[in-house]
Amino acid sequence: MATAKDILSVARSELGCKESPAGSNRTKYGAWYGLDGQPWCMMFIQWVFAQAGAALPVKTASCGTFMRAAQAAGRWVTSNYQPGDVVIYDFPGGGATDHCGIVEQLAGGGIMAIEGNTGAGNDADGGQVQRRPRSNKVIVGAFRPSYDVEETEDNVMRYTYLKDIPEKFRPIINDLMTAGIIQGDGSDPAGNGDIINLTHEQVRTLVFVYRGGGFDAKLMAVGLEPAIQQ
Repeated sequence: MATAKDILSVARSELGCKESPAGSNRTKYGAWYGLDGQPWCMMFIQWVFAQAGAALPVKTASCGTFMRAAQAAGRWVTSNYQPGDVVIYDFPGGGATDHCGIVEQLAGGGIMAIEGNTGAGNDADGGQVQRRPRSNKVIVGAFRPSYDVEETEDNVMRYTYLKDIPEKFRPIINDLMTAGIIQGDGSDPAGNGDIINLTHEQVRTLVFVYRGGGFDAKLMAVGLEPAIQQ
C-alpha cells in the first residue's frame, strides 16, 4: 500500500490537466481506463491510485458503484475526513452520487480536494484537474484507504542494497541504476552490490517520476524500454 502523501503527490502533479479538445471528455485517464470520451472524475481517481501502487475497493468509473464497494469493504466513513480520503459528493439538483475527489486538507467547515473533471463553470463536468474547496454539506461520505504509516525521523525505512527494495519496485530501480540515474557508492565493481542507501520515500518518488515518463529519454538512450509507450 502507499501513504496518503504518496497519493496526494501524484494527484498534485496532475493539477491543470485538461480535456483535449475541450468538452470532449478525452483525457489520458480515460484512455488508460479504456473509456475515453466518457465522464472521468472517477477514472482520474483510479489512475492516481494505480500510479501510486495503491489499492481501491473496486475498479469502476461510477461514483455510486465505488461508494457501495467501499461500504461493503468496511472502509466507508461519513465524518472526520482526512487527507487521502476519496470523497463522494451529492450536489443540489443532481444525482445521489454526482462527483468525487481526493481530500488534500481540511478547510473550515469542509475540505480542500483535488478533483478530476471539474471547473468553475461545472462542478461535476468541468473538464480539468483542479483543487476545489467543498462544504461538508455536499459530501455523502468517503472511502478511507488502509494507508501505510508515514515516515518520520524516528521510523525512516532505508534500503541499503537493490535486493532490499520491495520486489514490486525493484525492476524499476534496477533500470534507473542501469541508465545511470541512480548510482551506488562504487563499492562493488560489478555494480550489483553497490550501497545505494535509498529511503522508502525516495524509492516511491523515483517510481512516480518513472511511471510519469520523466526518465524515458535517459532510459531509451541506453536501450531500455520507456515507461510510456508511444
